Amino acid sequence: MAQLLVSIRELKSRLSHYLRLTRKGESVVITDRGVPIGRIVLIGQNLDQRLAAMRETGLAQWSGHKLRHRRPVAKLRGRKTVAQLLVEDRE
Repeated sequence: MAQLLVSIRELKSRLSHYLRLTRKGESVVITDRGVPIGRIVLIGQNLDQRLAAMRETGLAQWSGHKLRHRRPVAKLRGRKTVAQLLVEDRE
């Protein structure tokens, strides 16, 4: 999947051009003073394509191995679930 870096100023001045490229399947990374801050991607992409784009930009890394099963870090006291405790805490 092709990917372009574009500054905010350039994006503002040529938005239609970059949207056309996005329709063709290219990903456009928006930068602010050289620092990536956002991305324009085709909305119809499936999860694998979006993950591949994230790996290409360095936003995600994957060794190819599945995660090992781990024990829970915290234990609950009582009969409430974690979700119920969160809802109570937010009220």
